[in-house]
Amino acid sequence: MTSLDYDSDSSSGSIGGADAFQISQLSSAKRPRIDEPASTSASTAVRSAAPDVLSEDPLNQTSLITRPTDTVMNVNITYDDMMKPVLGPENPFAERRFQNQNTISGHVEEQTMSEHAFRAQHLSYGILGYSQNPSNDVSAPQFIGSLDAARANNFSTVDVVRPTNASRRELKRKRKAKGDLEVVDGEGAYQGPWAGWEGENEKPEGLEEPVEEPEEDEDGDAAAQEATRKAAFVKRSTFGQEKSIFHGKSLTDYQGRTYMHPPLAVAPHLVQETADQECFIPKACVHTFTGHTAGISVLRLLPATGHLMLSGSMDKKIKLWDVYNEGNCLRTFMGHNQAVKDLCFSNDGRKFLSCGYDRQMKLWDTETGACLKAFSNGKIPYCIRFHPDEDKQHIFLAGMSDKKIIQYDMNTSEITQEYDQHLGPVNTINFVDDNRRFVTTSDDKTIRVWDYDIPVVIKYIAEPFMHSMPSVTMHPTKKWMAAQSLDNQILIYSADNFRQNRKKRFAGHTIAGYACQVGFSPDGKWISSGDAEGNLIFWDWKNGRIKSRLRCHSKVLICHEWLPHETSKVVTGSWDGLIKLWD
Repeated sequence: MTSLDYDSDSSSGSIGGADAFQISQLSSAKRPRIDEPASTSASTAVRSAAPDVLSEDPLNQTSLITRPTDTVMNVNITYDDMMKPVLGPENPFAERRFQNQNTISGHVEEQTMSEHAFRAQHLSYGILGYSQNPSNDVSAPQFIGSLDAARANNFSTVDVVRPTNASRRELKRKRKAKGDLEVVDGEGAYQGPWAGWEGENEKPEGLEEPVEEPEEDEDGDAAAQEATRKAAFVKRSTFGQEKSIFHGKSLTDYQGRTYMHPPLAVAPHLVQETADQECFIPKACVHTFTGHTAGISVLRLLPATGHLMLSGSMDKKIKLWDVYNEGNCLRTFMGHNQAVKDLCFSNDGRKFLSCGYDRQMKLWDTETGACLKAFSNGKIPYCIRFHPDEDKQHIFLAGMSDKKIIQYDMNTSEITQEYDQHLGPVNTINFVDDNRRFVTTSDDKTIRVWDYDIPVVIKYIAEPFMHSMPSVTMHPTKKWMAAQSLDNQILIYSADNFRQNRKKRFAGHTIAGYACQVGFSPDGKWISSGDAEGNLIFWDWKNGRIKSRLRCHSKVLICHEWLPHETSKVVTGSWDGLIKLWD
């Protein structure tokens, strides 16, 4: 029988030599698995797939391994291990750790003081660096903190310490001498009550004096400033740097027609009148125009047919889109250095005007993409309009940020008239009364009516309850004007006497702060407007009730246009950079 390597006081009769730790008496769940030599018999040929958890021989292990369910520990611990000092944190529930301990955490004394006394001692310790010790223990120090600071302040608290007169005099600013009355100039001259203060011109230590640059002559400096100003002006308004990119395969079709020709093969009804059919409210998006990298600011359809669409964006670009065929971008116009604000087609659509925040107004050729002319008076144009008369297509009006409406003659590139009565930037221009008059709105919350080419207001509309009207649209009958008021409602004004029709008021949308465009269906039955949440709202023109609220975009829906020859198609533009066609 082999001897076992362990010490035990128990007799050899109680524990067998082969099972010294009583492993055979343990349950199978608690019994350790031991690698056994392979047996040649068939009964022991089956191997266990379970991994070996114990890495030591249970009979010769050096570490104690137990399970949470164990109640008996069958191991003999050596004397050295049992006599080792206890490790770990002290037991907070032991009987006593300190001589004067009266709580689990240590020694605590009870003291009573007023709120004023506590704050005085607390502030004294934070500001002066010492405070009185509130302990009742005789052996405890009387003060806590810096004893030197306490002696310097005579052990006083912060509410008692007062600066001495000498220290006050040192801190007080001292005036320079008034001087001698008989001395007029130079050292010791009389200054009287205007004498300065001592040390007021002294620079703090470590402050470096600025390096004096060599002075240039005045003529050279002025010439350099003038050159810089001219260079900046040229960068902003140089004519000839504009360009356009055609995105199609061919400028003409097999018959030699450009995209200016209406697609009668696809839409033969484009030659009909616009108000012949009854219109309905669109319900679904049928196409999305993508290409702009910033928010859309304005949309304009080609007059008469509407088969082409212009879009101006905050990415400084203007794009021309095909509406009826495949909805592709036909041409991109690049010439503005800032966001595009407004666009306007001429009557035949062959030309269009654009204005932007770069203070530029440009005349473009729709077909070739060439920039024909550029205009600027140094101010930001907020709106731009061709004169609607056929014999005045060389004249356009622009509402500016300097409160003026300027009238340009494109043949001479000169300003022929200025309408200067508004008290804020001009937002809209609309021609009425057979184009003999035009109506303007402004940030000054007023509506003014002008005779064309006469800079005198003939009608002035201003009420205390009026708000700014950044968008005005004419009804298809030309009898009414719909003005988007920033108090979340659309107001209707007569185009004859310019009185408000108080029976027609369209509300229920939120546009405060946004110049959302107002639109009319071609038959005048529906009035529509975008809102700040990206919805398109439709009202019945007769009773003013909301008929539909269409969710279109994720950001504010700033502009939309009804297709003139369609019964229920609307294009919408939003600040999310998308243009969508709805039917």
